[in-house]
Amino acid sequence: MTLFSRSLTPKSFALATALALSGSIAAAAVESEDPIKLTLHDWTGQFITTNIMAAVLEEAGYNVELVQADYLAQFSGLESGDLHVAMELWATTAADALNASLATGNTVSFGENGLQAIEEWWYPLYMKEKCPGLPNWEALNACADLFATAETAPKGRYLGGPVTWGGYDDERVEALGLNYEVIHAGTDAAMFAEVESAYQRQAPVLVWIYAPHWAPLKYKGEWVEFPPYSAECYTDPSVGVNPQKAYDCGKPRGPVWKAGWAGLANKWPGAAKAITALKLDNDEMGLMVGKVDVDGMTVDDVVDEWMDANKDRWSAWIAN
Repeated sequence: MTLFSRSLTPKSFALATALALSGSIAAAAVESEDPIKLTLHDWTGQFITTNIMAAVLEEAGYNVELVQADYLAQFSGLESGDLHVAMELWATTAADALNASLATGNTVSFGENGLQAIEEWWYPLYMKEKCPGLPNWEALNACADLFATAETAPKGRYLGGPVTWGGYDDERVEALGLNYEVIHAGTDAAMFAEVESAYQRQAPVLVWIYAPHWAPLKYKGEWVEFPPYSAECYTDPSVGVNPQKAYDCGKPRGPVWKAGWAGLANKWPGAAKAITALKLDNDEMGLMVGKVDVDGMTVDDVVDEWMDANKDRWSAWIAN
């Protein structure tokens, strides 16, 4: 793990100074000066959500550290208390790991963060003219040659997210008998750079696209319609279109959750209240991610801009 120590912003430094000068209000509000460790992963939206939470906690006087951690492997650290909070656990990819962790009693949910997740195979709309059976998944094999590349031919190529994201794409290909090879992008940025390049050239691309994100706002396209997801489809091979295999359906859709160490609310009750209160929405997140990935702003600048524009909102999260 790589540890990042977030420094106080000018606003939070001024607040801490004012509170220190006016008495012991800050000391009373901050139950422990030990650092609250928030996990960072490998996509822009998660950086933004986590840095917003860090900035809000700093405004309340808490000490915050940002820790780089694997998306699915982070739960052992959250269960032990070596890590404290994960701000984005998508129902689409982390539900199994989250539920298993919550069942230990060592982690707790801090509720939804307001985002509604979609993660699925996606193609640009211009490909529908060449493969008119889309968005039905059964059209994919008839169009495999259109999506093939030199490295995958005669199979089509599906560009998945970084392997650490999970998602069961390899299992889905096998269960549905798809003539495709799953190629995992090395990074979130590399994946979307390829989407941008393909879209500009009107070239074939079949790729993992998720929302909230700027990509479905910027590019005209559609998600592939797989057989509907059910929890049983992922666990019981007899359920679904292939009675021999699990994962013969699409990915789940649903909320993005916050979760963390079960001892956090006892050690930092004010922070737990703020973490539980945080809510964002898909539109504002998509716009913020676009400012970083497309417009070239830094995450810190986007977070500072959001903090300035939403002071009444986040102030309520840390109010006594």
